[in-house]
Amino acid sequence: MAVGEYVSVSSQRDSERADIERETRELTGQPQAELDELAMIYVKRGLEKELAMRVAEQLSSRDRLGAHMRDELGIDRESLSRPMQAAWISAASFASFAVVPIAALLVAPAALRVPMIAALSLMSLAALGAFGGHLGGAPSGPASLRVALGGALAMAVTAAIGWILGVSVAL
Repeated sequence: MAVGEYVSVSSQRDSERADIERETRELTGQPQAELDELAMIYVKRGLEKELAMRVAEQLSSRDRLGAHMRDELGIDRESLSRPMQAAWISAASFASFAVVPIAALLVAPAALRVPMIAALSLMSLAALGAFGGHLGGAPSGPASLRVALGGALAMAVTAAIGWILGVSVAL
């Protein structure tokens, strides 16, 4: 999971870097056209044309690339993708929550192990979804439901593949 997260976020970071490099070239090669473009962004946001040009000029005088990154590309230097951070968080969370199905395996009677593992796993996924929604400022209910349904779908597909291949789990 951590490797997948690293690869995914690295791709996003590569895209951000490519956009920044392209913008740097454009600012060097066509500074007036880029200033006009920035002013038009502000006009589209509701500023009068003269004021938009003054805002573009003032922001550009302080940090030309930063103004274009933020307002044209939607990239904030402080929130650039961090692949290693994403990988470590993914690794830590998956390793930590792997304890849930292991605990179910250890405490459930033999006849109830598979249903207990599935139920406790889905409950922990729902709790994690709610927590993620809360951290992101989104409603917890839909986030919880989305993660739990995604987990249930993954479990169902895995079980179906096992059934098709004639593989069963006996715990």
